[in-house]
Amino acid sequence: MPSRTRPPLRRRSTQAGREGGRRRPKRRGIGRVSGQPRSPLEHSYGWYRRKPWHWRLILGPGALVSGLAGVGLAGVLLYYGYQARGYDLGDLGRMPERSIVYDAKGRELGSVHGANRIVVPLGEVSDHFVQALLAREDKSFYRHHGVDFYGLARAAVRNLRDGRFTQGASTITMQLARNSYPLHDKTGKSIDRKLTEIMLARRIEDHCTKDRILELYVNRIFFGSGLYGIERASQVYFGKPARELDLSESALLAGIIRSPNRFSPLWNLPGALSERDTVLQRMVLMGNINEVAAEEARRDPIEIVRADGSWSQENYAMDAVRRDLDLVLEEHDIDDGGLRIFTTLDAEIQKGAEAAVERRILEVERTRGYAHQTRAQYEASLGPEEEKAPAYLQGAVVAIDNHTGGLLAIVGGRDYAQSKYNRALHSRRQLGSVFKPFVYAAAYESAQLLPQVLVNDDRIASGELGEGHGNWSPDNADSSYGGYQPASSGLIRSRNTMSARVGARAGVETVVEQARVLGLSETAPLSQVSFLGTFETTVKGVTSAYSTFPSGGIRNRPFLIRRIETRSGEAVYESGPLGYRVMAAGAAALTDDSLREVMKSGTGAGARRLGWTGDCGGKTGTTNDFRDAWFVGYTDHVTCGVWVGLDQPDRIIESGYGSRLALPIWVDVLQAAAGHGYEAGPLPTGPPRRFERVCRLSGGFATRACEDHDSGMDVAIPEDLAGARSPCIVHSGAPPGWLGPGSFSTARPREAPEPGRSLLSRLRGLFR
Repeated sequence: MPSRTRPPLRRRSTQAGREGGRRRPKRRGIGRVSGQPRSPLEHSYGWYRRKPWHWRLILGPGALVSGLAGVGLAGVLLYYGYQARGYDLGDLGRMPERSIVYDAKGRELGSVHGANRIVVPLGEVSDHFVQALLAREDKSFYRHHGVDFYGLARAAVRNLRDGRFTQGASTITMQLARNSYPLHDKTGKSIDRKLTEIMLARRIEDHCTKDRILELYVNRIFFGSGLYGIERASQVYFGKPARELDLSESALLAGIIRSPNRFSPLWNLPGALSERDTVLQRMVLMGNINEVAAEEARRDPIEIVRADGSWSQENYAMDAVRRDLDLVLEEHDIDDGGLRIFTTLDAEIQKGAEAAVERRILEVERTRGYAHQTRAQYEASLGPEEEKAPAYLQGAVVAIDNHTGGLLAIVGGRDYAQSKYNRALHSRRQLGSVFKPFVYAAAYESAQLLPQVLVNDDRIASGELGEGHGNWSPDNADSSYGGYQPASSGLIRSRNTMSARVGARAGVETVVEQARVLGLSETAPLSQVSFLGTFETTVKGVTSAYSTFPSGGIRNRPFLIRRIETRSGEAVYESGPLGYRVMAAGAAALTDDSLREVMKSGTGAGARRLGWTGDCGGKTGTTNDFRDAWFVGYTDHVTCGVWVGLDQPDRIIESGYGSRLALPIWVDVLQAAAGHGYEAGPLPTGPPRRFERVCRLSGGFATRACEDHDSGMDVAIPEDLAGARSPCIVHSGAPPGWLGPGSFSTARPREAPEPGRSLLSRLRGLFR
């Protein structure tokens, strides 16, 4: 049986194909028919198939991983690019900085609110500092586009080796992004924050020029000690503007940037100098300076002046400014700062007032037998870190411009650092006799009283002051009583009995309403005790009230801030004089006459002995048991109020009258004002006056009966108080009870005229 074997395969010759035999077309690449062009994928696939099998095992997954990594990187860039676009680049230039406060003459008083920073253009910064900064922080700043990739790679290797983030390789642009936006709050983790920072830095580079980036950065840098920006750091550390920094100073400031609190030259000068030397060496390596210049800078002595300004000036006047700003500004304006605040304060008067309070109270503390804690004893009792409220004698001063109501000086105590309680604005103390002028003014205006009208200075009998006044009977301070005296004498000599009777004539309601309108008190008791100032008010309040006397009965609202401007000069707040009438001009003028006499022959006469020679008016005040000493007085331009006392009311010193404790301070303050543009001129005379015939007991128009009792007199009366005077009712047969029984017991009635008296005799009696 023949074997069934498979015949051997024969290859078809190429020639046979050429001769017309059918053959399968040769494929080239993947699924490509001969004659078609190859795609890039076909090229790569063919290359891959020609490789040995072990290479194909390696390259296949590698290509896949590379592709996936590329896609992942693109996704990361897209995500963090989107994150970076969520930040407003307009915020780069919005930097909280100090608002500068100026006095009435444009002199800088201090700064408040915002960060302790002053923004300056790059042209106002020393070239030495710019070069030192670049050498220290970013030597390739002008070559990269926000990110130094070589530095990032170097930092990544270092971080992997250390197993933690020890280097960040941040460029100046990246630091600007980090300092300008709350990246930590929004991104949380370090890697997220860094990637957002990188993409934001790229956006900043597209948005700003290199010089603008550098300008923003030097103004945002934190230099330790609460200082932000190169200008403020230069001012506080070296006492000069940033444009005047030399090479050594510039290198020092650039050196402390990375750890400003640790290397602050205020308490670690050796560490700051070491950082300076490091920066100088970097500048040599970069070619910015040569070794000779670096060595000279190292030898250059550094003098840290610690100029005042590392924090806003802390005193009572600036405290008042801050409080008023809180009332007139929005919260975002306060936080951002950068405002120019023009006040009514006068820097020289403020300094003079502060010095006067300390000097005069120190004299009191040195008085033999002084029983209270002195300031020296308080300071000696403090431990190294101890803080406690002082118990030593305090003083307060307020000075006001009569013409505007602007506050010229505010002193709320002896030392703001030891006690921040502003006694000039917030402490309410009993007024005592300094309220008496307003009682007399009320009576002059409403009850026909005149300074020449007689008022009894004897003890007040039970029920004498009329219904509702009970048995109140105040004593005079010197326990003496003088019978009938002109009303002005009661104010000039500060007689309690006379002042009480004058108040009764005006009426309790009238006097208390007068206090309310003057801004002295909303809570003055509706009682006769108010006549002697038994209620409480502030130094600012009573000083403003006294300014109505030289202003003709007009009270100008006291204010402190005149104008607030933005950096560009746009006004955001303006204020000015706001006056309103609180008493008749004639009543103010008549009271002013007596207050001038107080300074000549009354309780304020000591001012002349202390060296004051100008025209002035004023009044002392002393409360029971010498717990409060007051003096409030004025010139034609300035009204000044002074209080002296203990925070916990107690007897200050035996015979601690206002003329002894407060008047000397007043004289010193007014002399300081006179030496700086507020010289005392003649006080205004008030409205024109005309003579009228009045009764010396009632102040009413004199009748025939008054003449018969020898009580008529001619008085020059201000026009606004003249003409509407009622006839005297004391000598017209009306009962005298309207002033209380016995008020006129010493008035000697004249004998009745004899019948048949001649006409000439009668006329003589009318003009007697």
